[in-house]
Amino acid sequence: MIAKQLQISGRVQGVGFRDWLVLTASGLGLSGWVRNRLDGTVEALIAGNEETVEECIRACQHGPPLALVDHVEERVGEPPSTQGFIVRSDA
Repeated sequence: MIAKQLQISGRVQGVGFRDWLVLTASGLGLSGWVRNRLDGTVEALIAGNEETVEECIRACQHGPPLALVDHVEERVGEPPSTQGFIVRSDA
């Protein structure tokens, strides 16, 4: 299992990005969370097998139909302590 922390910038708030990512990550069997940040980015922690995590990161580079993703910054993260993928409170 690997975990990646993502910071996604562009037009990513107010376009359904968090709900889209919950559906996408859950459909891939990943665990983690997603939340809006006060700086206008979306932050996510995605954990699972390496191939599936990378597939989800590739999907995040496009996002839902109304999103316009400029950049996805990724770094190694700590795996979540629980299974499933949820929306967390804004940071």
